[in-house]
Formats: sequence, structure tokens, C-alpha cells
Amino acid sequence: MSDNLIEIRDLSFAYGERLVLKGINLTARRGQVVAIMGISGGGKTTLLRLIGGALRPTRGLLRVDGVDMSRVDAVGLYRLRRRMGMLFQFGALFTDMSVFDNVAFPLREHTDLPAEMIHDLVLMKLNAVGLRGAHALMPAELSGGMARRVALARAIALEPRLILYDEPFAGLDPISLGVTGNLIRRLTDTLGITSVVVTHDIQESLRMVDYVYFVSEGVIAAEGTPEQLRASREPFVHQFVHGEEDGPVPFHYPAPAYIHDLELRA
Repeated sequence: MSDNLIEIRDLSFAYGERLVLKGINLTARRGQVVAIMGISGGGKTTLLRLIGGALRPTRGLLRVDGVDMSRVDAVGLYRLRRRMGMLFQFGALFTDMSVFDNVAFPLREHTDLPAEMIHDLVLMKLNAVGLRGAHALMPAELSGGMARRVALARAIALEPRLILYDEPFAGLDPISLGVTGNLIRRLTDTLGITSVVVTHDIQESLRMVDYVYFVSEGVIAAEGTPEQLRASREPFVHQFVHGEEDGPVPFHYPAPAYIHDLELRA
């Protein structure tokens, strides 16, 4: 069995005539937390959807847990997704189900386990995210951080080999953000899974990930460990890591000289 859970080579993807990803190369090893970063519209979420099988590559190789995603049929994709977990932005909990039933849902859908075992497994997953005592609450009674942790418990319910995270830190206060980051790191290490995190939160990500890919305009603009990226003198990486106003990504949208507009109005 390969040490690489995800292998992407020369991957391209287009929506119709519009090429979104152009020759992407990316690897995620087992037991590794990998971050995909970049400015909005650069192709990060499209790449996540390709890894999850919601989209098919236009060209190139995409292999997940040994499965060629360009050739897998519906049955094979369904089987592969049982080995995946997904943490959607803002959690995406079922609003009319309790915390317990949200976490139990994948176990009831995909296994024939008796109710007593499902009960114990759900409480075990909730305990892992610190929310066993909240099992009877409804999603409307949860804070944003708690909802994200319940969603994480649901994502690990089937003990997947891969978890995909879409902006897991969005909208969280500093405490909840730190808790979520620690949970991602701890669960990855404890369960030996692979975690792929799409995020804009540079500081939290560099604290807890193993490797980072920067996607810009459909290509991998830079990659490296957190230490390498902090020390990078590459203009795009330096601007992104340090949150600078101007650089390769300009503050001003292209426009004629301001004095020109004033002269026209006069």
C-alpha cells in the first residue's frame, strides 16, 4: 500500500471552456495534515471537490486511496466515500436532528450495527471533541464553534482514512478557532488519517499543518513546510503569509490614473 493517500499529477479541470486548474501536482501522505491556501477564486474549492469525487478531472492523474478518480464508477465512488469524512463550512448539521442523531446518521446509513453499539460509538466520538454532554441538544442551541465540533464528530463517525475540511475556521472566535485547529491535529495523529484543509486562516494553519500548497490562478504558486513558507522571499507567499496590503495581489483594481478621472469630470 502506497504511503501517499492522495496523488495528483498534471491535473487540469475546466468548466466548459473556462480552464480553472492548470497542471496541478499535489501529494498528501497518510497521517499528514495538508493545507490548500490561496486567494478567493484561485481554484481551492474546485480541487477539494475533485478529491471528493464531486467533479471529474479534465486531464491528468488523481488517485485517492489507490482509486483512479477519473475512471471510478458510481459503485466504486460510493465505496470510497465510506472511507472519507467531510467537514463542510459552518458544519452543515441537519437542523431537525439532535446532536446525537447527527453523529449517528452515517452509522445508521452505512452500517448494520445494533443500536446499542451505535449509541456507544456516538458518545465516544462526541467525547473526542469534548461534547458528550451536549448529545441531546439541537443545532439551534449550539454556538458556531460547538456546531463545528459536532460536525467533526460526524465526519469521523465511520473512522475514515481521509477527512476533507472546507474553511473549518471561518466565523470562529479565537478560542473556538484554536480548539478546532487542535482537534484537527490531534485526531489526525490519533487516528492515523490524512487531513486536507482548505482555509484562508494563515496563522492557525501554519501552527498545525505539515505541508502547505498555495493555489493561485489555477496553478500551484508555492509549496513547502510552515517553516519554509514563513522564511520565503517569494513575493506572493510573503504577501499572503504576512497579510500585506499590496504586492503581486494588488490593492487597487486596474484603472486609469486617478487624475485622469478628475480631468474628465472637470
